Amino acid sequence: MALSISKTHGLIKDALDYRAARQDMIASNIANADTPFYRPRDVRFEDALAAKAADLQNKSSEKLALAQTDGAHIPLKNEKASYKPTTFFRDGHMARNDGNSVDLDVETTEMSKNSLMFNALVQANKKESAIYKSVIEASQKVN
Repeated sequence: MALSISKTHGLIKDALDYRAARQDMIASNIANADTPFYRPRDVRFEDALAAKAADLQNKSSEKLALAQTDGAHIPLKNEKASYKPTTFFRDGHMARNDGNSVDLDVETTEMSKNSLMFNALVQANKKESAIYKSVIEASQKVN
């Protein structure tokens, strides 16, 4: 069993992992800017994080549970298993003559936004860890 500092510590870790995956995907889009018929991809993970955050705050218990009256009924989908990001094609931009629809302005903007969010998460994680470190150090001084 892993040591968890707080409920949100795992959420921050997952958000950092998703942001790193998104950064790789955007970099792949930029690298394929000259590949014929390439469609830019992106990853959507905000819904997965929101579901996990709601579960951590016990907001999911507000839902009415559905009874399964017969064992032959199709079982309900496990909501906790849906904490996964979804990959999709980011379309809506005019494709060039070679069929490629990568827009470098959009990709660099998305990369900058993602980097900003990643850095904010790192800072939040450092701040949270510093609080616990100061508590541990203070408790060592008392003894």
